[in-house]
Amino acid sequence: MEFSDSCGLGYHSDIVAHFNFDPQIGFRMVISGKLMDQFLKDFRHTVEQSSTRLLQISADQAAASEPGHWSSKEIVGHLIDSAANNHQRFVRAQFTDDLVLPGYEQDLWVTSQKYNEASWPELVHLWSAYNLHLSHVISVMPEEVLTRVRTEHNLDKIAWKAVPTTSPTTLEYFVRDYAGHMRHHLTQILGENLE
Repeated sequence: MEFSDSCGLGYHSDIVAHFNFDPQIGFRMVISGKLMDQFLKDFRHTVEQSSTRLLQISADQAAASEPGHWSSKEIVGHLIDSAANNHQRFVRAQFTDDLVLPGYEQDLWVTSQKYNEASWPELVHLWSAYNLHLSHVISVMPEEVLTRVRTEHNLDKIAWKAVPTTSPTTLEYFVRDYAGHMRHHLTQILGENLE
């Protein structure tokens, strides 16, 4: 079974990216012609370029929202929360045979931290610094840890693009899923072209 990748992980149009289902391995992302070092280069580029563009938005614009939707400040706040939660998930997952990781109540986190009252430049700088650190964390993960097949996981609950509990998966999939989630929210603020 094959699914087309619609999560916008920043791959160039000439790169084939898709999800494969293999009964022995489960769901994993297959990226033809793209290695982890290129993924990390693209990840860092997205963070650096987006940070520059986010800082061009005024604080008033960043705090504005439509009813029932997060403001840009709240979206960036959510991305900070996501980075904080996934930082410890990525580190913990290196020392376990499973990917059963803690979740969090994203709406409660955003509401309780009152991101609209925070400094817009400080939010952007924190988000940027945290993700550049995550780039480092991911870059030093052993390939064996990233690609180890995990049959026990809760990515059906905590991943952006859920993996059924009956399907094995890898930490690499979860790392790439994190990047897709980040880009998804950045496009809500900056539009489709993140470059």
